[in-house]
Parts: sequence; structure tokens; C-alpha cells
Amino acid sequence: MKPALQLKLSQHLALTPQLQQSIKLLQLSTVEMQQEIERYLLENPMLERDDDQPTESYAAAQQFDSPEKSSNADAPQAESHEDVQGEPPMTPSDVDDDRWSSDAGTFTGAGRDEDDDSDAQDSHAATISLREHLTWQLGMTQMSDRDRSLVRFLIEALNDDGYLSAPLAELWETLPPEYEIELEELDIALNHIQNFDPIGIGARDLRECLMLQLKVAEDCAERTLAMTIVDKHLELLAARDFAKIRRLTGCDDEILRGAHELITSLDPRPAAGYSQVEARYITPDVIVKKLKGKWTAYINPDAYPRLRINRLYAEILSRQRRGNGNMTGQLQEARWLIKNVQQRFETIHRVTQAIVDRQRQFFEHGEVAMRPLVLREIADLLGLHESTISRVTSQKYMATPRGIFELKYFFGSHVSTDTGGACSATAIRALIKQLISAEDGKKPLSDSQLSEILGQQGIVVARRTVAKYRESLNIPPVNLRKTL
Repeated sequence: MKPALQLKLSQHLALTPQLQQSIKLLQLSTVEMQQEIERYLLENPMLERDDDQPTESYAAAQQFDSPEKSSNADAPQAESHEDVQGEPPMTPSDVDDDRWSSDAGTFTGAGRDEDDDSDAQDSHAATISLREHLTWQLGMTQMSDRDRSLVRFLIEALNDDGYLSAPLAELWETLPPEYEIELEELDIALNHIQNFDPIGIGARDLRECLMLQLKVAEDCAERTLAMTIVDKHLELLAARDFAKIRRLTGCDDEILRGAHELITSLDPRPAAGYSQVEARYITPDVIVKKLKGKWTAYINPDAYPRLRINRLYAEILSRQRRGNGNMTGQLQEARWLIKNVQQRFETIHRVTQAIVDRQRQFFEHGEVAMRPLVLREIADLLGLHESTISRVTSQKYMATPRGIFELKYFFGSHVSTDTGGACSATAIRALIKQLISAEDGKKPLSDSQLSEILGQQGIVVARRTVAKYRESLNIPPVNLRKTL
């Protein structure tokens, strides 16, 4: 078989580096995008950040302020090494001096008054740990060095809730035999810890934790009954079987009600205030405000990176007769990044405004007015692919007078109504929450009753569907919602 040459025509889809970068930036969250931009700033000297002057990408945000400007986003733009001057993108504070005041609520994240006297320390986690707090109290006591060592040993064995992490016998077995420590000595050391602050610390289980707190409560009939219930009938209390508790203790409704209120006022996690909780902050990509009777979306300037081409390097490159290949590539890469960042926020703005237009009843009336919405509906409206809408709505957030929501929150399944329409699952959950919050605590509504009430309103929902929605709201079943 001799070799031969053949011509063949074929078509294939190729993703250019610029398109790959655009897709990557679109699916990143705001935090991840900022990290990616920081990487480019470190690697590419042609790219720089300017937080003081209007920049190429920051000025581009102007076109997001109105549909007319946004429609011209795809028009060809002249490239230049010079910075494009312009004003910052319009924000709610630029439009109206009332700064978020509306009938729906108040957004306190923007435009905070300078004379606000709230304590900033309230937003910080505890600066002292549980072990440091207990060790400080240990230093104030009078006891031998041997006892102090045992108390420190047990302090290290406490978990984040303040409970002993293992049975006392197991902890005693881990001690070196040469120290000749008796189990009774460890029990005495535990009693010392249980006298420390916070009350209830060092308990081995929930019953002991609650009993430690009840022992220091004011002596009364309710306290005596509460100690009996916690000691012997805690399972019945958890199941809210008040009738059986009355029968076993012989108490009346008034004392039982007082004992129940006393028990529920106790802290089952006494060390929770000393846990170091890592705060997670969200920078919304879009801000929504009602302007002249219409809900409008704006790009959040705090989320929009201010980038530009480094003028010094660009001028040096333009003077060279023979361009430096490496610097020319870096210049092109910087231009791509600025353009793709602009395109990212343009797409986010278009999608967000489309969502706001369809969910305007939500902004007016809340969750009960949420309408069914799917990704394909927005994709068909904007002429984009459904996967693009999915990337835009993932890990992107919207700040509204009703709170901060992920864009995916406004999409959901629907349930048919008697009139042939549809009701969103979010609205049904809100209705279930309203019905349960207004129910009689002595006769709470069962899932079947909730299904019947929704059916009377024209919303056909099965009992198991109601149970699924109720569980998603972290609402306990009917037997656990019963009160005295």
C-alpha cells in the first residue's frame, strides 16, 4: 500500500484563550474573581489597579445604568494605551439621598450614618477562649499543685460546647500510672470545674448540664418540678408529652407551665459564647432599589475591580520599532482581562434585571408573592444559553431591601393550582410558615390539615409535599410543636 495525500474539509468548535478566560470569570464568585485578578496583577506588569482615578474597566460600568447604554455594549470600541476616563457607575446612593429607605424595609449595609453609636465589637467573635477563661478562674482558687494539674487536664478534655468529651473513667485510664492518681481525685477536680463560670460547664450529658443550672436558680415550686422533670422525665419533655408528665408528677397546669418555661430558659450549650466562629462575608454583585416606582438593578461598585493598562509600560512598548514579543502578549492579555471583566458584569446585570422584572411582586410583598421561574425562561428572554444563566446565578448575590439573596434563590419549581396556574415552591413554603406561626399551640396543625388549608386556597399540595417543605424550613412535626 503506497502513501497518498488526501484533502478533507471538517468543522470543529475551538475555544480561544480569550473565550476560555471569559467563561472562567463568569462562573467565579466575587471573592474568587478578586483572587484571580490579584494573580494577574502579580504576573502581568501591563496590568495595574487604580482605586483613586476613574479607570478603563470602572468607567465601563456606566453602561449598566440604563437599558439604552447596556444595548450598546457589543459595539466595537477603539483600543488605546490611554486610560478611558469616565464617571463611576451609578449606585443607589447617587440616585436618591434617602439611601435605601422604602416601604419594604431598610438596607443598613450601605450609607451607614457616621454618628451611629452601635458598638463595633458586637460583630467580632469572642477574643478569649473557653480554656483561657477557665484557666483564669483556676488561678483565683486555693488548691494544691496536684489538684491544679488535674483540673487543667480536665479543662483540655472539654469540647466546644463545654461538655466532657469522654467518660471520666476513660480519661482516668489515660493518666500515667506512676502518678498514682485515683478516680476519686479526678471526680473532685471535675466538681471544681462545675463550680466555674459559665454555669453548666464540665457536664457529662445534657441532664447534668441542666441540673447544674437549676441548682443555682431561685428556690420555688417550679424549680423543684423542673429538677424532677430534668432528672427523670427529660425524654417525655422532649416529646412534649405533658399529659403523662402531669400524671407522673401530680402537678397542675400552672406549675408545669412555669417549670417548662424555666427549663427552656436554660442554656444547653454553656460554652457556645466562647467558640471562635469564623465570620463569612458576602460582597453582593448587584444592588436592587425601587426608583420612580420601578425596581432597578445596579452593579455594586465595591464588587467591580478598577483595572487599567499600565501607561508607562504601554508607552515604552509603543516606542519600540520591533515589539517585544513577551510584552506584546502581556499587553493583549491585560486588554482581554479588562474586557472580560466588563463583559462579566454586563451579563450579570442583564440577568439580574430580568430576574427583578419577573419577581417584582416578591420585592413588593415578600416570599408569598414569589412566582415560578426557571433558567430557560431567562435564557430565552436574553438570547443566552441556559448554561450561561446557570453560571451567572451561581455564587452571585443580590442586595435588596429584604436582605441579601443568591440569584439562584429566585428560581424554583412550581405547583399547579385549581385555576390552571402555578405557584412557586418558595411561596408555598412561606404560606406554610405563616400558617404554623399563627396556629394554636395547644392544637397545632398537622401536615394533612396544612394540605387541606392550602387546597382551600387553590394550591393542590400533597401531605408528603407539605412535610418536605416543612422539614426544609426546620419546623418540627406537630407533636413537637404542642405547647401547654
